[in-house]
Amino acid sequence: MNKSDFGLIGLGVMGQNFVLNLERHGNTVSVFNRNTATTRAYIEGAAAGKRIVPAYSFEEFVASLAPPRRIMLLVKAGEPVDWTIQQILPFIEKGDLIIDGGNSLFSDSERRAKDLEAQGYGFLGMGVSGGEEGALWGPSLMPGGSESAWRAVEPILSAVAAKAKEDAAPCVMYIGPGGAGHFVKMVHNGIEYGDMQLIAEAYDLLRRTLGCSAREFHEIFSNWNTGPLSSFLIDITAKVFLTVDADSGAPLVDLILDKAGQKGTGKWTTKIAGDLGVAIPTISASVDARFLSAKKEQRMQASALLAGPAMFFDSSQKQRLIDAVRDALYASKVCSYAQGMSLLREASEEYHFDLDLAGIARIWRAGCIIRADLLNDISKAFSRDPEMDSLLLDEHFRVSVDAAQTGWRYAIRTAVELGIPVAAMSGSLAYYDAYRSARLPANLVQAQRDFFGAHTFERIDKPGIFHADWNSPPA
Repeated sequence: MNKSDFGLIGLGVMGQNFVLNLERHGNTVSVFNRNTATTRAYIEGAAAGKRIVPAYSFEEFVASLAPPRRIMLLVKAGEPVDWTIQQILPFIEKGDLIIDGGNSLFSDSERRAKDLEAQGYGFLGMGVSGGEEGALWGPSLMPGGSESAWRAVEPILSAVAAKAKEDAAPCVMYIGPGGAGHFVKMVHNGIEYGDMQLIAEAYDLLRRTLGCSAREFHEIFSNWNTGPLSSFLIDITAKVFLTVDADSGAPLVDLILDKAGQKGTGKWTTKIAGDLGVAIPTISASVDARFLSAKKEQRMQASALLAGPAMFFDSSQKQRLIDAVRDALYASKVCSYAQGMSLLREASEEYHFDLDLAGIARIWRAGCIIRADLLNDISKAFSRDPEMDSLLLDEHFRVSVDAAQTGWRYAIRTAVELGIPVAAMSGSLAYYDAYRSARLPANLVQAQRDFFGAHTFERIDKPGIFHADWNSPPA
């Protein structure tokens, strides 16, 4: 029998759609799922009549693939990935390639790459972004591992990846060694957390101050989607407000419980940023916001006990506030991306990933959840200056953020005066103001540290390391 070109283990919705994508681009694909009923249902349903070959054991699955075998895993991150690899190792041969396409922690991918390559197998830890639709029609792909492993599968991945509308370039490239691909995907997800929280804060500020209807919100976000904020997330947000609950006739968004879930990649981003000493306040605030949202019962109790300011907004300032919130959303989003790119730069040096920041921005232009017109400008900025310390230093972004400043500050000031939480927007503004400050109050922090712990300090007027006797009487 003819052997398959590619194999995939894990037939969740993402896996099923990715297989259809592979098959549509001319590949015969073998599939395996631990639950055989899932495999049978898929073969009899969406995969019927297509070049998709079912297997019902790991041995049968591996035997169905043409060597060198290309096997992709789309299973839950963590122990399930290690378990699945152990199940297929007895049946594969040196030179075969394993691709982990789940949301694995980058350090796990580093470990797996070293272990498998030492045994003669290829390994790629590949970030996959785009959700169900992206998997079917073209995701953004972020493969990391050995460059030879990437070359072995480059034609297939380039064919199935999303294509940027500007130049039809495939949204995939070799990211770097070891866990580089999953690190970049983790930061992508952190930026995604920030984007979603900033949009939610923009909505909440306008909802509480202006009482906008769902139809008005649809019009506001649709309008924003025609300008610099144009993006997948703004587009779907506009569409959210059109969906009506079949039972009540009310906007469905108004009936959803305000408790946001998370799968952990945002938390990983904030933890690793802390390890690397990189400030990402917008992304961190978005993770904190999800933590707070989960405390619904506590918030209900607190809302009856804790006082806030009187809520009054001059309705004659409606359009001014809408425009200001748009500007605040744009400037805050730029700061969030600046934080993410700074984290990538630091990780590139620390872990020797040699990341191409302009290239990473290019492959995020289509297919992925954070795809946005803004990414064209980000890619161009790092193409102009690959060694740029911060996106905020690029001339295009210096000008555009400065133009948004008045509205940005007005929107946040309004929120603070009315007691409306905008932690991510405020975090972005504080980040911007701190980054542009030639002098920060860290001199006092160092004085305190030296006072209680003799941690020493440096001086601005002469070189050296100093310690003071802070309890000595004044001269």
